[in-house]
Amino acid sequence: MIGCYYQRMAGLVSDGDDLAFDPTDYTRSNWTPEIQHGSPPLALLTKLIEELSAGSGLRIGRLSLDILGAIPVRPVRARAWVERPGSRICMMVAELSADRVVARVTAWLLSVSDTASVASDRYPPLVEGPAQPRPAPFEGVGGYFEAVNWRPQDTTGQPAAVSWFSPTAYVVDTEPTSALQRLAAVVDCANGVGAVLDPNQFFFMNTDTVVHLHRLPTGSDFALRARTSIGPDGVGASAAEVFDKAGFVGTCAQTLLVQRR
Repeated sequence: MIGCYYQRMAGLVSDGDDLAFDPTDYTRSNWTPEIQHGSPPLALLTKLIEELSAGSGLRIGRLSLDILGAIPVRPVRARAWVERPGSRICMMVAELSADRVVARVTAWLLSVSDTASVASDRYPPLVEGPAQPRPAPFEGVGGYFEAVNWRPQDTTGQPAAVSWFSPTAYVVDTEPTSALQRLAAVVDCANGVGAVLDPNQFFFMNTDTVVHLHRLPTGSDFALRARTSIGPDGVGASAAEVFDKAGFVGTCAQTLLVQRR
């Protein structure tokens, strides 16, 4: 690992539920260096939800990130709580604030039981091939893309683009990072993988990232097989299948604001 996305700041701020974090340069967005890329906030808020749910017998089945405003690269506050308690189905929420709430993750957690004998995958595993060059607009942009190993794949003639990713930074300091947190640190890249517009000519920023997981991911390597559609009125949508080295993990969907530069 080359560093972390956030450094934990000493003490609590605002009230007893809020934690303070200082974002590093590895959170900076490719759209503008003053705001954070969507993946580090999703990873941080996922970490808080996993910590809150530890020992509950529940596991995350869906993560839904809503970006409620520009997330600045300066100290932020975060907190997590149980929104809808339950022993079989539970909703937990985590928020990131910078003067106001700028990001929220809503997670559905479900009780675990043994269904190994009937487990199935919608898609066969993806096999990683030789890495292709990154798209030119993402070369040398710094920030977030300095803390991720991005390996585009050759998908000539195929209907969707595929890239493998491995995060190379911890989420917080050098604290242990779960496989789900590592996936959260890259899954927001789906709209970049499936891009059909030149980012030098268009903005196509996502307002959300929704991930459904039929099983928890493993390891540190994740593939996104993504497609994007652009509507006639400035709105787009990205959809991706998500894989780890063992196979299909789940799906990701994003809503896009599309504007000419």
